[in-house]
Amino acid sequence: MMRSLYSGVSGLKTHQTKMDVIGNNIANVNTVAFKSQSITFSELMYQTTQKASGPSAETGKGGVNARQIGLGVKSGAINTSIASQGATQTTGNPFDLKITGEAFFVVSDGNSNFFTRDGSFYVDSAGNLAMTSNGYNVMGWQVDEETGDIKKDTVEPLRIMSAANLTYPPEETTKATISGVLDKNDSALETEAGLIRNLTIYDKSGYEYTVKLSFHKTTTDGEFYIQLDKLLDADGNDVTAEAGIALGTEMEVGVELSRSTITGYRSSVDNDGNVVITGRDADGNDVTINGTVDAEITTITEDMKKAFGLSDEEADNITKAKFDANGNLVILSQNVTGVSLNYDPNTAEFISVDGGDAFNLTFSSLSFSDISVNTKDTSIYNKKGKSTLNADPGDALNNNFGSGRKLGEMIGVSIQDNGMIYASYDNGMTKLLGQIAVAEFANASGLEKQGDNLYSATLNSGEFDGIGVDITASGGYMNTGVLEMSNVDLSAEFTEMITTQRGFQANSRIITVSDTLLEELVNLKR
Repeated sequence: MMRSLYSGVSGLKTHQTKMDVIGNNIANVNTVAFKSQSITFSELMYQTTQKASGPSAETGKGGVNARQIGLGVKSGAINTSIASQGATQTTGNPFDLKITGEAFFVVSDGNSNFFTRDGSFYVDSAGNLAMTSNGYNVMGWQVDEETGDIKKDTVEPLRIMSAANLTYPPEETTKATISGVLDKNDSALETEAGLIRNLTIYDKSGYEYTVKLSFHKTTTDGEFYIQLDKLLDADGNDVTAEAGIALGTEMEVGVELSRSTITGYRSSVDNDGNVVITGRDADGNDVTINGTVDAEITTITEDMKKAFGLSDEEADNITKAKFDANGNLVILSQNVTGVSLNYDPNTAEFISVDGGDAFNLTFSSLSFSDISVNTKDTSIYNKKGKSTLNADPGDALNNNFGSGRKLGEMIGVSIQDNGMIYASYDNGMTKLLGQIAVAEFANASGLEKQGDNLYSATLNSGEFDGIGVDITASGGYMNTGVLEMSNVDLSAEFTEMITTQRGFQANSRIITVSDTLLEELVNLKR
C-alpha cells in the first residue's frame, strides 16, 4: 500500500523536473544560439519478492519468473540538442557572426576559456573584439610581424583597434608606368607646351605631389621626346627646384614650331621673299628686323627675342630657325632636356626610350627616391588625332608595385568566412589583423552550461588544447551580419507540455487513490 504512494510521489517529482526543462526551453525561445534540452526518465529500483527459478528436469516442473514490484521513476538524463543548428537572424552588424558547423567560438574572462555559439560581438574601448552580453574577449590568432601571415599559436584576445592598426604607413613612389597610344597626328604634340600628362607620386612621408610631363613630336618619323615641366605639391606650389627633380639630358631635336610676332610688332613679306619686321620695344625704341624667307637662322638676336616674345633661355636653346612666307619665325631644331621615345614607323610599336624600356625621374632631395618610369606599353597607332596616354604610379606589369601611397586611415573592418579579420584604409590598402579561432570537441554534448550562453569543457566533452582550429578545416564557415537563433521548437515543447501535464495528473491520482485505500483500511476498526 505504501509503495504506490512513493511511486506516485516520484512520478510527481520527475514530471515536475521535466516541466522545469520545458519551461526553460520556452523561456529561451529568443535567446541567441540557445540549445534546447530534453529529459528522459528511468525506472527506480525494484523490490524483489520472489527470485526467478528455472525448470526442473527431474520433476518436470516449469520455471517461474521473478516477482518484482517497482518503486517509481527517476530522472535518467538531461540532454542538450547541441548539434541542431538554429535559424539565421539578420542583424546587419558586421561584428555579428554565425558559425555553420559544429564548432564554438572561444572567449575568455581573463582567467579561463569558455565556449559559445553566441556570435554577438562588438569592439570595446580598448579595441578588443568582445561579447556584447558580458564583455568576454574573443580569442584567436595573431599576425606574424615578419611574414604577415597568421601564426597559429596559443589563442589570445583579438585587439583589432590598436593604435598600430588604426593607420597604414605611407610609402614613397619608386615605379610608374606610361601606357596607351601617342598619336603622331595629335595637334598638341606640335605646340610649344606639348601634350601634357600628370603623374601623381608620394614622398617618403606620404605627401602627395604632381609631376607635370609633356610629350613632343620631332621631325624624325617615329621619334618623340618627353620633358619635365614642373613638380607641384598638394597646394599647387611649384617645388621643382626644392625637390631637385630632373629628367634626362640635353639633346638636340628637330622640330617645326611657328612663332608669330607679339602685339606691337608687324611683319611683311614682299614678292621677292624679303621679310621686314617693324615695331617699338618696351623702351620706346624703333625696331627693324630684315630677313629672307626660308633662309637658315642660327643666331637669335635681341631684337628677334623682343619681336617674337622669346625668353633668353628659349632663344639660347634654338639651334636653327627660318622665316616662313607670312613672316613668322619657324623653329627647326633646338636643344631640350629630356628623354627620347622611339617607335617603329612601319609597325607603330615601341622600340626604346633612350635605349631602354624606362626612364628615370631623379631627385636630389632626401624626401624622395628616384622613380623608374616604364613606357614599354605605349605605341603610335592611329587614334584619329586623339592620344590616349596615361601616366600612373606603380609598375603596371607587377601588380602596381612601387606606386607609393599616403598615410592611410582605417575606414572599415571586415571578417572573412574563415574568421580572418581585415582592415581597409583610405589609401586603398588592406591589412590582416588576426583570425578568430574556434574549438571543436569529440563530444560537444558533454560540455557544461555556465549561463550567459557559455559552455565549459568537461572530462566527457574532451579538453581544449589552447590553440583551437581553423573553422574551414572541417568544412564550416562564418557568416557576418547574422546571428544563430535558438533551436527551440515551440510546437514540440507545447506537445511535451501536454503529455507532462497528463503524466503529473495521473501520478497525483495514484496518491489520492492510495489514500482512499488507506482510509478504508483504517475504517475496518469501527
